[in-house]
Amino acid sequence: GAPFAADADAHAMLEHCLHVCKTSVASREFRTQLLRLLVTVFRRLPVPDYLGLCECLTQLGDAKAVAQVLGKLLLGSQRDFLLACQVSFDLVENGTQSFVGKVAALAVLKPAEGAAAPAADGEAMAVDAGAPPTEPVAEAVAVAEPTTEVGRKAKLSSILSGSLPISLHLEFLCRKNHTDLAILQHMKASIEPRNALCHSAIVHAHALMSAGTTADTFLRDNLEWLSRATNWAKFSATATLGVIHRGHLAQASQLLQPYLPTAGLSASPYSEGGALYALGLIHANHGTPVRTMLLDALRNAGSNEVVLHGACLALGLAMMATEDATVFDELKAVLYNDSCIAGEAAALAMGLVMAGSGSPRAVEEMLAYAHDTAHEKIIRSLAVGIAIVQYGREEEADGTISQLLLDCNDILRYGGAYTLALAYAGTANNGAIRRVLDIAVADVSENVRRAAVTALGFILCYQPAQCPRVVALLAESYNPHVRYGATMAVGVACAGTGNREAVEMMQAMATDSVEYVRQGALIAQALVLMQTSPQGPDSRAGVLRKNLERVIADKHEDAMTRFGAILASGLLEAGGRNVTVQLMSLRGHKKLPAIIGMAVFTNLWYWHPLVPFVSLAFSPTALIGLNADLKMPKWQFQSNAPPSAFAYPPPVKADAKSKADKVATAVLSTTAKAKKVAAVAKEAGKDKKDVSMGEADEAAAKKPKEPPKEKEPSNQALHNPARVLPQQEGLLTVLPDSRYEPVVKGAAAAPAGSYKLLRLSGFVLLEDTTPDETEELLEPAQTGGAAIPADMEEPAAPAPFEYTE
Repeated sequence: GAPFAADADAHAMLEHCLHVCKTSVASREFRTQLLRLLVTVFRRLPVPDYLGLCECLTQLGDAKAVAQVLGKLLLGSQRDFLLACQVSFDLVENGTQSFVGKVAALAVLKPAEGAAAPAADGEAMAVDAGAPPTEPVAEAVAVAEPTTEVGRKAKLSSILSGSLPISLHLEFLCRKNHTDLAILQHMKASIEPRNALCHSAIVHAHALMSAGTTADTFLRDNLEWLSRATNWAKFSATATLGVIHRGHLAQASQLLQPYLPTAGLSASPYSEGGALYALGLIHANHGTPVRTMLLDALRNAGSNEVVLHGACLALGLAMMATEDATVFDELKAVLYNDSCIAGEAAALAMGLVMAGSGSPRAVEEMLAYAHDTAHEKIIRSLAVGIAIVQYGREEEADGTISQLLLDCNDILRYGGAYTLALAYAGTANNGAIRRVLDIAVADVSENVRRAAVTALGFILCYQPAQCPRVVALLAESYNPHVRYGATMAVGVACAGTGNREAVEMMQAMATDSVEYVRQGALIAQALVLMQTSPQGPDSRAGVLRKNLERVIADKHEDAMTRFGAILASGLLEAGGRNVTVQLMSLRGHKKLPAIIGMAVFTNLWYWHPLVPFVSLAFSPTALIGLNADLKMPKWQFQSNAPPSAFAYPPPVKADAKSKADKVATAVLSTTAKAKKVAAVAKEAGKDKKDVSMGEADEAAAKKPKEPPKEKEPSNQALHNPARVLPQQEGLLTVLPDSRYEPVVKGAAAAPAGSYKLLRLSGFVLLEDTTPDETEELLEPAQTGGAAIPADMEEPAAPAPFEYTE
């Protein structure tokens, strides 16, 4: 057990081993053994790599060991605390709600017992009993003061609770919002007033375009148009407020108060159910603050199926992956009432609460009820719920997968295909791919075959370039359901990559003879081209925008295709043009909410109110620098690419949209010559007859030429917080002589004194090189909402009048 000798390549070697472990090792059991070995190696490094160590421990699910590392860093220097914050942000991004909660309880919320406590518990960190404990921080630095420790714990608590990351992302999306409302106005003008399907699609598209920006101006300006939504369309329209205000935790209840159920008062059950659903979307994956409120709403809903539907979906979203037994039992009670509408939502929510747990009890109870009930909606939701429970379980889920795939009920076999997709998501496991392909060509049910092809997208989401090649033959199948599945697979796997092969395949399928295949192809193209570069009118994204505009305006196009085109427009401009779909984190970890959200979204085939689930996969294309106080200082870094390479798409001109395209008029050469002669004659004050063609040419040659356009700079300074596209991430460097330095640095880069950013997106903790100087901090951005400004004047009283009957 002696420590390893110092080696400049040791960290790079361990980084490579960790990457290979995540991408190339198919066996879950063998991967666990490798991770334990890597933990041992990380512990023996003379210069500890806490980020790599905690990454391994997170994959092993060892909350106690991660908490111990955070406890040691909390007691260390300022740099150690910054590392603790960086580790915590990574935990929130990569870990489940249950795991992060355990770490927070062990490391942060538990009061400190003194300086010697972390050193005494050092051996408890070891995952492998043979791993020698090391105490580099305790030996190298002085212990923090008690008051400092309390402040640090409070800051770490705000990160691990999710409140700080959510509020920072919300501020970024509000600050950088570039939503183009002219696109929505054009869609609204293009759709017939009585087309309820496309009306609902525009409401969903607006929610996606404004996701997380808190900007609902379009809805406020079109209240009469919005009021056409009735019944379930009204439910969906109210629920979209949760997408628009997602993360606006401070004012969520106030924003939705007019719509939420109130004792003794009953408005529309559809708006009440939709408001509960919206509340769940706002608190998705961070629902502890609203747990009691949602449970009360569920219990007080009585037999109102619509309100129960919204309450169940809200509970599932808010308590996702918490494995909360009380919530699970409450949802199970709703399911056992055998109400079709309420049971459908309860079954799905049960899966969401137990997501990734692989709980045998949950699977057994859900499967047993699926065999007992006669409602297809409930059976389908139970099947998808079982798939969600088995998320990431790989070989452990094989028994459940086989049981579902061998069932005589095609809906349960449909669930078996989704269970394969989620259990092996991001693994590119050859056995899983082979099994899915067998189902795609052999099953007698078209729905099962469609689900099996869609499953390929989830299995290959970590190797997106492979997906178009795998589904190439399936995309040419005679069966339109298989072709639709191919579009969804490519859209899921290649989302946000701009993969050329995927785009070309979807462009060809957008002209398919079947309306729902065209719908899938348009949605998939939008997913692939989200936040890709370039975004100009002549780029692939620009061509798609023109095609979507044409399809939406074409009154002879099928309603299903137009529905897909409207949704695709919303996805292409999502989050104020500042978010993309990412199923994998920057460090190569699977994002549980994102993958599950996309899986539920693909079930819009059966139930359109599931469309908002796609917002769970939205990830801001942001780089946010934070100081030791977790505030955003004024800091800039460099993007080594021309500004136009990663610029926002140009805004749509509203007046140009209203005019029909005119056919170009043919211009004769003699006409052009006559105009030239007339212009020269006018300038010289002569008659046209006195000016020859030669004189006109000479005068034109003498005219001063326009000055050449300035050459575009080859780089650009970006200011904190900055929009950084995925293709831009490798081009970032820190400016020389910068006051702030990232706590995690990359390799040196030209010019001298600068270096590459190792953290290319997300949250970057910054170390202040001149802490004695006054810091310049950014003013917080104003978010939308129902709050009334304090200085707002009250309306004037009416003039005196007399009332007569």
